[in-house]
Amino acid sequence: MSFTDHTEHAEHTAADDRVARIHEALETVIDPEIHRPITELGMVEDVSVDAEGIARVRVLLTIEGCPMRDRIERDTAEATATVPGLSRVEVETGAMNEEQRRELTARLRQGRRQIPFNQPGSLTRIFAISSGKGGVGKSTVTANLAAAMAADGLRVGVIDADIHGFSMPGMFGITDQPTKVSDLLMPPTGHGVAVMSIGMFVPEGQAVVWRGPKMHRAIEQFASDVFWGDLDVLLLDLPPGTGDVAISVAQLLPSARMVVVTTPQQSAATVAERVGSLATSTEQEIAGVVENMAGLTLPDGSVMDVFGSGGGDRVAATLGEAVGHNVPVLGRVGLDPALREGADQGVPLVLSDPRSPTATALQGIARSLVRTPRGLGGMKLPLSVAKH
Repeated sequence: MSFTDHTEHAEHTAADDRVARIHEALETVIDPEIHRPITELGMVEDVSVDAEGIARVRVLLTIEGCPMRDRIERDTAEATATVPGLSRVEVETGAMNEEQRRELTARLRQGRRQIPFNQPGSLTRIFAISSGKGGVGKSTVTANLAAAMAADGLRVGVIDADIHGFSMPGMFGITDQPTKVSDLLMPPTGHGVAVMSIGMFVPEGQAVVWRGPKMHRAIEQFASDVFWGDLDVLLLDLPPGTGDVAISVAQLLPSARMVVVTTPQQSAATVAERVGSLATSTEQEIAGVVENMAGLTLPDGSVMDVFGSGGGDRVAATLGEAVGHNVPVLGRVGLDPALREGADQGVPLVLSDPRSPTATALQGIARSLVRTPRGLGGMKLPLSVAKH
């Protein structure tokens, strides 16, 4: 081999080594919507390094006009630049074709079209936030519990199951629509929480005029046709009462535990007790009761019980009798104007003022719900008996 051949071989070997190291570096680039490395998703189409040390990386985005393009390009360039021996980094983006999107969808679904939370290996804890009547602050409680869990480092998703009265996008300040990859949706996120709501598809001011079967299908699609990833917790904001959606959730997500939100007043407590009859008939576990609007703190430090007192204890006791075991009061949340303001502004109070008494109460409730470690112990697993 001549000197020239040795030189060319050495240069080629060095380039191959840098290409390999670039691929390793790109394993740290996470798709912001799918939350997996772009190398694992088949998004890195080509990597090359020329004789001048210029690295060129071509990344395929899931769709044309991907809203996360700038971030992916920046993260790709920064990761590539960590490889020694490069003089410059150039990142080019394209879009997957339909076949590549189908392959990605199949990879994310793991070849199956089903509700992932119902699979034997799922460790996601599911809580259906319910109430006997409207106006008790159930959705505000849901948003703050989700934000508090995410702030504690958990991977959290929220399904806005209140089809007719959706409110989750606004409470998280989300204005983006889900990204569609083939027949799979990538949920937008707000404050670290992945959210899906029919409100993301409905023009502002337009009512959703759906009956039971169509609402059932919407909840099913939110559970099965959305890529949630490996969630630690999934919260569902249910409409008030024990109607079609509550029954559909019990059927579609049988492992969901119910959290009942009530106010201290006796009329709200009486209505909330009816949730117990639904839990009994659907064999759902009740995780506990949250008493919202439990007193207004006045400037002099005294507390005014605007809506009375004792409603949470009454609901917990009645539900405990209905299901045959103790149902705890998870916590009491005061009547706080800042809680409403946070919901209107799209920033949950647990994030805007985490040290306030109201935020502290909500954080305590969130932590009590997820205190039990994730695991398969005690989970009902499907069994099959071989016939001989």
